[in-house]
Amino acid sequence: MDEWIFRRDILRCFHGKLYRGAREIKGSLMFVDGVEDAAYDEVVQIYGSDGKERTGRVLETKIGEAIVQILGERAGLETDVLIKFTGSTFRIPISEDVLGRIFNGRFEPIDGLPPIISYEKREITGAPINPVAREYPHDFIQTGISVIDGMFSLVRGQKLPIFSVSGLPHNMVAAQLARQATVRGEEEGFAVVFAGIGLRNTEADFFIEQFRETGAIERMVAILNLADDPAVERIMTPRIALTIAEYLAFDLEMHVLVIMSDMTNYCEALREISTARGEIPGRLGYPGYMYSDLATIYERAGIIKGKKGSITLFPILTMPGGDLRHPIPDLTGYITEGQIFLSQELSVRGIYPPVNVLPSLSRLMKAGIGEGKTREDHRYVADQLYDAYSRGVRARDLARIIGEVGLSERMKRFLKFAEEFESNFVNQDPYENRPIEETLNRAWRVLSVLPEEELVRIPRKMIEKYHPNYGGG
Repeated sequence: MDEWIFRRDILRCFHGKLYRGAREIKGSLMFVDGVEDAAYDEVVQIYGSDGKERTGRVLETKIGEAIVQILGERAGLETDVLIKFTGSTFRIPISEDVLGRIFNGRFEPIDGLPPIISYEKREITGAPINPVAREYPHDFIQTGISVIDGMFSLVRGQKLPIFSVSGLPHNMVAAQLARQATVRGEEEGFAVVFAGIGLRNTEADFFIEQFRETGAIERMVAILNLADDPAVERIMTPRIALTIAEYLAFDLEMHVLVIMSDMTNYCEALREISTARGEIPGRLGYPGYMYSDLATIYERAGIIKGKKGSITLFPILTMPGGDLRHPIPDLTGYITEGQIFLSQELSVRGIYPPVNVLPSLSRLMKAGIGEGKTREDHRYVADQLYDAYSRGVRARDLARIIGEVGLSERMKRFLKFAEEFESNFVNQDPYENRPIEETLNRAWRVLSVLPEEELVRIPRKMIEKYHPNYGGG
């Protein structure tokens, strides 16, 4: 008892309201009675009889009661606790020392190095960029992945998600993007913020190993939330990542690429917390505000007029059951500027990255390619690749019905092109970093499978300058 009295007297010296005891602890939820003026998302400090200090967040508040989500370790915690409501939301210390560091979903270091020490702390909730203050994205980001750079170019300030299915190598793609992505000519001012949401331990180990062995960790910040961490940490992880990205981009004037994997785990956590709060469920049990909640994350990316830095967002999500009409990919598609689909069929055939070209799209691609940005032939080559590949896929589908011998000679040429396109343009090693010039040259070599008269989407002067038959490519 004397220990409790001493701890209570010490805590009274600090700002916040102090309460003794919880009515009930159920899993990671703590129910506290007699609470006045608690606010949603307010940070709570919990002091257990085991001598450990824990942190929580207010999940739900009503007259005389608060529901607190406990963060981190819960073992040994009993109802006989001291609870302090701090009166503020979750803040993280910010400085340029975050580069090269790895943290968990509570922004605690997990790389063996000390915590970030800074007088400046920022709330992780943030705010979407005002549309009036936005600048239209127009600068090309090179990922080193041919099918992305050549067909669905990523533009600085864009939001371009990857739609995947469980079992496909989206984590490998995410790691490759983190290692290779850069703004051409501005390598020193480029950083990557990686947010791993609901990762298994093996996945987290994979990312840490990838980042450290390749040296990518030197220019990046990794926030890794594990699957056995509390659900509220999955809500916090992308917001912590974006708060760091905003500091790097708009304070330090860097170009920042934010990669989030897997946003499906985020939405599942959102549904779990919504259920715990007793909210009326929407479609498939997800909260009705999931669209606006996702928008508060995605719309923090972009370029602000008058600022040199930028935030580009690459969210990765696994579609439950591969259903594109599922609420998670459906709502994500409305907010973002395109999508890249991964294909199970290509993955089974050993194609990496298994990008399904035909349904994929980058809506801002045209603003970031062309002369002075990539190369003058880029747009024409991309259009021709898409057109020829779509004809090749139709020829392949027809061959499955009537056999390849039943195809016309023209259809056979497009079928051959589709095979060449997948094996020599789309397919590449996970550790192969292709400059955009090599990507475009590869595209020309693949297009040379077709007769020149089939290249209807490329101006004649471009054919004579870049086609292999004329010494180009």
